[in-house]
Amino acid sequence: MIEYRSSARYIDSAHSAVQRFSKEHARGGTEKERAVALYYAVRDQVRYNPFLDFSRPEVFRASSVLESGQGFCIGKAALLAASARAAGIAARVGFADVKNHLTTPRLAETMGSDLFVYHGYTEMHIDGRWVKATPAFNLELCKRFRVKPLEFDGRGDSIFHPFDEDERRHMEYLRDRGVYADVPVDEIQRAFREAYPKFYALGADAAKEIFG
Repeated sequence: MIEYRSSARYIDSAHSAVQRFSKEHARGGTEKERAVALYYAVRDQVRYNPFLDFSRPEVFRASSVLESGQGFCIGKAALLAASARAAGIAARVGFADVKNHLTTPRLAETMGSDLFVYHGYTEMHIDGRWVKATPAFNLELCKRFRVKPLEFDGRGDSIFHPFDEDERRHMEYLRDRGVYADVPVDEIQRAFREAYPKFYALGADAAKEIFG
């Protein structure tokens, strides 16, 4: 379990900003309570933003996500894992390919797909077992798009809902990519370039102009 408790390149739990964030939000008398408190702090205090330049390593690093106040699923999962490790809770990141049935036609056209490869989530070791937590979508975003917010109680897995508030089909898990002690950035960047050539041809600035 040492690698899941130690600071790493992207899950940089030893970073001073991550340490402060963890100390401020890891409240509770039990490991479970601290894990739950950290989950909600990362979910709602860091804005979800998928329109980032994925060629920059910073978007995958916990401390950079914290300092910018925004991140996409992988960066936010890294921040939750780093904050948990800083609080003495073993944590790692996991990945899966998901199909977003509510992807807007415009986004699907630009990305060239409604498949999102390497969707990131966190696993924390609580009460002797690994539990999944997905802090990607902040509550404000969920309310805006009528997506069911993901809750976390430290006991059951917190993963994307298959349907939204209006019972429209939402997220579908298609492929498990495994779990890692640190974010495999080179591997993810290669997969992104293969999956989204149209998006990379546009460039991050152009994507922001269209969707930001």
